Amino acid sequence: MSTPLAVTDAIAALVPPLLEALERMVWVQRHLHPPLAARLADRLAPKAEALREPLAGCERVDWPDDLHFLRDRLLDVTRRTLEMTTSFVDAARGAGDVSELFRALRRFGRVQEALYPLAPAFDAVSRWFLEPARRDDEALVARLRAAALREDGARVGALHAENERDARGGFSLYVPESWDGAAVLPLVVALHGGHGHGRDFLWSWVREARSRGVLVLAPTSRERTWSIMGGEDVDAEALRRMIALVAERYPVDRARVLLTGMSDGATYAFLCGLREAMPFTHLAPACGVLHPFLLGDGLARARDRPIYLIHGALDWMFPVQTAHLAREALTTAGAKLVYREIEDLSHTYPRDENPGILDWLMAP
Repeated sequence: MSTPLAVTDAIAALVPPLLEALERMVWVQRHLHPPLAARLADRLAPKAEALREPLAGCERVDWPDDLHFLRDRLLDVTRRTLEMTTSFVDAARGAGDVSELFRALRRFGRVQEALYPLAPAFDAVSRWFLEPARRDDEALVARLRAAALREDGARVGALHAENERDARGGFSLYVPESWDGAAVLPLVVALHGGHGHGRDFLWSWVREARSRGVLVLAPTSRERTWSIMGGEDVDAEALRRMIALVAERYPVDRARVLLTGMSDGATYAFLCGLREAMPFTHLAPACGVLHPFLLGDGLARARDRPIYLIHGALDWMFPVQTAHLAREALTTAGAKLVYREIEDLSHTYPRDENPGILDWLMAP
């Protein structure tokens, strides 16, 4: 049955501004610095407002029964996007607690998760879930379109193991849909920040993983943050088991197992990644600190270890001087260090560094 013209027109009117609003939210998240929040809101608000009329138009159209999944999903994602963007704008323009800004942004992972099932149906959505530099790669888009129709029973896409958002200690996994069932895949293990959740942080890496054919494992800490506060380390053995489980199902490139993380996740990436007998070959901490426990013999295992250290000059939680100290300590310890100090980065995850991290990870 052909799709009614009114439905195709409604979709064509809604999808582009929806993706533009989401792309602007990517930009806002990357550039969030509390003193600049009102300016970011001014750039975001028009993209949100541009959704209201196309959304109303989509709600008015009579959709065929066999397209109700698309309708319901598209409307749900658009409404969530409006709620998220409006919450951010209100928080940025008000005099409330700065935590409201981060609370609004925390919804972004859920919005992306809700949108992702529409990628096989809409090329524009599929391209949005690629690195910007790869969106015009017609061969890649065609491979992903074909992969959406695979019937070989392969477990691919966004998967979750005991990782509902009210649970701790589980993990989410992204497996590229274009995987042929045999190729060996690099593995990125991405650790969320304090009070975060792996199911949300997964989406910080899906674009690059989908573009390049990389596994992403996004665990959730067993407590509200990782084991960085002293006492027993309850996360290291759990991470080891998760990687073993993934490697039983998918052929992991054991020469390219990256541990990365944001904020507390970065601090723990240092602490766990430099432990003896862990499977990580590369470390890429972002916006964290070198844990004091490592300042003695702990850095001995940093010798010849590839480390990609990222920090923002505007970081208000861990001032950039802490990164300078880490750079000096790691260099003295003999690490193969790449140091990236980013002038306009505050205390937020720099998704635009992911392509560079993967280039570095995949280098011979």
